[in-house]
Amino acid sequence: MAAKTDLPALSFPFKDPKFIFFTDFDGTITLQDSNDYMTDNIGFGGDKRRQLNKDVLEEKETFRESFRQMMDSISKPFPECIDYLVQNIKLDPGFDEYFKWSLKNNIPTVVVSSGMEPVIRAILKNLVGPDHDKLDIISNQVEARPGKSIDQENGWQINFHDDSDFGHDKSLTLRPYAQLPADQRPTLFYAGDGVSDLSAARETDLLFAKKGHDLITYCVKEDVPFTVFSDWSDILEKVKEIVAGKTNVKDAAKEGYEIYKKGEAGVKV
Repeated sequence: MAAKTDLPALSFPFKDPKFIFFTDFDGTITLQDSNDYMTDNIGFGGDKRRQLNKDVLEEKETFRESFRQMMDSISKPFPECIDYLVQNIKLDPGFDEYFKWSLKNNIPTVVVSSGMEPVIRAILKNLVGPDHDKLDIISNQVEARPGKSIDQENGWQINFHDDSDFGHDKSLTLRPYAQLPADQRPTLFYAGDGVSDLSAARETDLLFAKKGHDLITYCVKEDVPFTVFSDWSDILEKVKEIVAGKTNVKDAAKEGYEIYKKGEAGVKV
């Protein structure tokens, strides 16, 4: 079990919070997935990317390998990639209100991403403003290829967070918090939309899965409890209810399957 001192969300930006919100970044906080956006527009294109996503869901390919292929298909110098994404990636319409509320209510928000930290930080700085530095980011990094600089064409590559088949096994970030003694353990929320969130899905008290996306299909297949969100206004409403004691995470986590069975989760039943 990790010591409390090894768990940064217990002290930054608030000490001993009662709730922590871990979240995916691409397609969850943002409307577009920045890595998909690069791959589709300046990499090998959407058709090949979608096939790789399908292969990962069907366990024919690891997420790590499919993502490496996506990033390797992009030749632009890395600073140009960042500028391109900052100009084009938009924030979920409900996130700003959620984030301001979370800061007022001492709830840390931790970005747990399979993307690259310099990209995420630049996008958040542009979209969220000065408070972006109150969002911790745990993600992959970027590095220069041997003998090259990231400022050159074909000069960079992804530097994965860990050795897992995910490249970044998000469950490794959440699990030490989940394993804290009951009298020290905050309530853990997680929001995500896709295949990179599969490893985190089981480690949280309440999983918010984005309507119409692959994570819902996985949760149903693997019997992982979840609730559905369309945008962060849905998340804010539910978290407010839980913080106020109007509902609890167990009841909220039963809702997703009911929504799915009614055909209202945006995926095939």
